Amino acid sequence: MSLTANWSYPTAIRFGAGRLSELAAACSQAGISRPLLVTDRGLADLPITHQARTLMRDAGLGDAMFCDVDPNPTELNLEAGIAAYRAGGHDGVVAFGGGSGLDLGKLVAFMAGQTRPVWDFEDIGDWWTRADAEAIAPIVAVPTTAGTGSEVGRAGVLTNSRDHVKKIIFHPKVLPSVVICDPELTVGMPKTITVGTGMDAFAHCLEAYSSPHYHPMSQGIALEGMRLVNENLPRVVADPGDIEARAHLMSAAAMGATAFQKGLGAVHALSHPVGALYNTHHGMTNAVVIPPVLTFNRSAIENRIAAAAAYLGLTGGFDGFYERVMRLRADLGVPDRLGEMGVDRTQIDRMAGMAVEDPSAGGNPVPLDVSSARALFEACI
Repeated sequence: MSLTANWSYPTAIRFGAGRLSELAAACSQAGISRPLLVTDRGLADLPITHQARTLMRDAGLGDAMFCDVDPNPTELNLEAGIAAYRAGGHDGVVAFGGGSGLDLGKLVAFMAGQTRPVWDFEDIGDWWTRADAEAIAPIVAVPTTAGTGSEVGRAGVLTNSRDHVKKIIFHPKVLPSVVICDPELTVGMPKTITVGTGMDAFAHCLEAYSSPHYHPMSQGIALEGMRLVNENLPRVVADPGDIEARAHLMSAAAMGATAFQKGLGAVHALSHPVGALYNTHHGMTNAVVIPPVLTFNRSAIENRIAAAAAYLGLTGGFDGFYERVMRLRADLGVPDRLGEMGVDRTQIDRMAGMAVEDPSAGGNPVPLDVSSARALFEACI
C-alpha cells in the first residue's frame, strides 16, 4: 500500500516521504514569494532545516529564518518574530518544527498585520472577529515531529510571560494554506521527543473521543488515531528508521488535532499549567496525567472506552484499555509521576485554579472543579 497522498481535509496536505522537496511549490501554491522560515532554536542548525532553507534559496525565495522560539513560546518571542517579519518585508511564513515552532510561526503570520494586542484574540466567544482577516499572511506548515498536529490547527498556544498562563489564540485563517507532512523529517528526533510527541497525539485523540460534545466525524478520526499510535509508536521506538510507522504517527498527529474540534478535557487542563510553570514537555506531561484522568472520568466514559478497546484489539473493556495505557507508558519510558519531571506540591493550589480556567476543561466528560483538580494533581505528583 502506498503511503503517499494529497489531502484537503482539513487543509491541503502533501503527505509522504521525501515531500519536503516540494517546499517551493507549496509556497507558490500559498501565494508566498518572500517567506520567513520560523522554527525553534534546537532545530535551527540541524540538517533538515538547512535542507529547507536551501530549497527556498534555490527557488529564489531567500533563506530568511527566525528561531528565537522557546519550548513554550511567549508573547516576547512573538514580538521578536513580528519584528523580523516586518523588517524583512516578508509576505508569508513557513512554520517549521514541532508544536512551538509551528504555533509561533502561525501567530507571526496572524499578528504581523494586526494593530490590537495578541491577547485580544484569545479563543473566547467571537473574539476572533476582532482581527483584520485581510491582514493575515499565508502559512505553509512543515511539521518535524508527530504529535501536536498544529499543522492542521486554527489556533496557537502562547504563554503569557508575566503570569505564566497559557492562552489559546484563535482565528480560522491561522489554519495553514498548505501542509507538507514528510515522515523522513521525524527520523532524527531523540527517543524522548518521539515518545512525548506520540503520546501527545494519543492524548488528543483520547480526549476528543471522550468529549461529550457531538461531532461524529471527529469521533471516528479520534478512534483511528488512537489505533495508529498504539500500534506504531512502539515500532518507531524499536526502530527509529521505520518510515512506514513514522508515516502512520504523522497521520495520527494530524488526526488528533483535527479531532479535537470536538473538545479536549482534563488531561490538557492539567498539563497546560504544569508546562507553563515548570516548562515540562507538553506531550510527556499529557502522558503522565492520562491514567488519573481516565479513572476520574470512568463513570461517564466506561462504555465508550470499552468500545475503543475492542477497536484497538484489546480485551477487558475499560480496564483492558487502562492497562494498555499503563503498559505503553512503561514500555516507552514515560515517567510514572510528575514529581519525576520536577513538579512539586508547592503550586498545587495555583495549578488547580489555572486548570479549571483552562479552555480545555469545558470538554471533560465529568465537570472539573478546583477540588477535583487539586486531587488529580495530588495523584499525578
